[in-house]
Amino acid sequence: MPARLRPAPAAEVAAALARAEAAVHAGDAAERADLKLLTKHYLAVLEERAPGHSVEVRVPPFAAVQVVPGVRHTRGTPPAVVETDAATWIALASGALTWAQAEADGRVRASGERADLSPYLPLTAG
Repeated sequence: MPARLRPAPAAEVAAALARAEAAVHAGDAAERADLKLLTKHYLAVLEERAPGHSVEVRVPPFAAVQVVPGVRHTRGTPPAVVETDAATWIALASGALTWAQAEADGRVRASGERADLSPYLPLTAG
């Protein structure tokens, strides 16, 4: 089993989030290093808040995790898959975008039972 991700230190997350938000506000793309740090951080937080193996959350090219209680996935295609890009994942996790908005806009692809992550989002609260 792959090692679990670990949340980044709060100061690093705050700085990366501020830089990414400033870039987007200026009409630019966020730096790859900030996207990577924030993506892995928020996936690690999701692993902590929704432990399990029934849903695979993929944010290529940075990381994928298995979360949400239920049927354990061991190989092959998992029973449920969520895939999105880093900017969308960060927006979902930070509360800048709702799950319903992301689905309606086609920014997240979710299939299978338990693939709705809205009960766990945003990841910044609590």
